[in-house]
Parts: sequence; C-alpha cells; structure tokens
Amino acid sequence: MAAVAGLDRDRNVYGVTNTLHQRLARFAPAVLSLFRLVYGLLFAAYGSRSLFSWPVPSPVVVPFASWPGWYAGLIEIITGLLIAAGLFTRPAAFLASGQMAVAYFWIHQPKALWPVADPPAGNGGSLAILFCFAFFLIVFIGGGGYSVDAMRHRTRA
Repeated sequence: MAAVAGLDRDRNVYGVTNTLHQRLARFAPAVLSLFRLVYGLLFAAYGSRSLFSWPVPSPVVVPFASWPGWYAGLIEIITGLLIAAGLFTRPAAFLASGQMAVAYFWIHQPKALWPVADPPAGNGGSLAILFCFAFFLIVFIGGGGYSVDAMRHRTRA
C-alpha cells in the first residue's frame, strides 16, 4: 500500500512540474530577449563609461586609441548595442565573450585566485566572468524571438 501511495505522489509531482514547464516555456522567447537586451545595454554602458565617462565617471582615464583599454571600450559599446538590438547577435556575443575571457585572464586573474572579492583578497573579476558566460550562452541560443535577427529571418522566409 505504501508503494502505491509513493507512486501517486510522484505522479502528482510530475504533473505539476510538467504543467509548470509548459506554462513557462511559452515565455522563453520574451525572457531570452529581455536577458539579451539587459546584458547588451549593460555591456555597452561599461564601454561608454570607459571611453566617455558616461553615464557615470570612469575611475581611469583611457587615452584615445590606447591599447588595450580604448579598443576594449569600443568593442564593448559596439557589441553591447548589437547584442541589445539582436542584430548579428551570435557573432557579436562570441566577440564579447572572448573579450571578457581575455580581460579576466590578462587583467584580473594575475591579481589573485578568487574573483569574488576586490583586491587584495580577490581579483575583482566577477563581472568579467558573468559577462563572458552570459554572452557564451547567447552564442548558442541566439537572440530570441524579439530580435532584429529573428525579424530578418522571418522576412527572408
């Protein structure tokens, strides 16, 4: 009798999770597009802060065409805006992800092993890791249903 009760309980859990999965799945394109938009705009804002000290002042002055800071800021602005719009999303996300991996290993990782704190206890690389893996995910899942890429694909088809 106890075994039968256990099966009923498992069926209930399966039924609830299956229903929840179906309910949430229909929102996936919109949530993915929102994720892409937020991460893209944040990335562009970091680039804008580096190059133009806007929207907030940059703690470091980056001279025009200086290596690597100025070019990194330029890449952040361009790829961030492309990702936010969902235009050439996969290549832009690939470039942005690679830039953040390079930034982590060139700038942050030599300071300390752990990224979860600012120096001297940690290396301050948490944002680089988060951006790197968020953009790496976007490389594989694309821009979502509400992107310029999706609109271009629908127009072609």
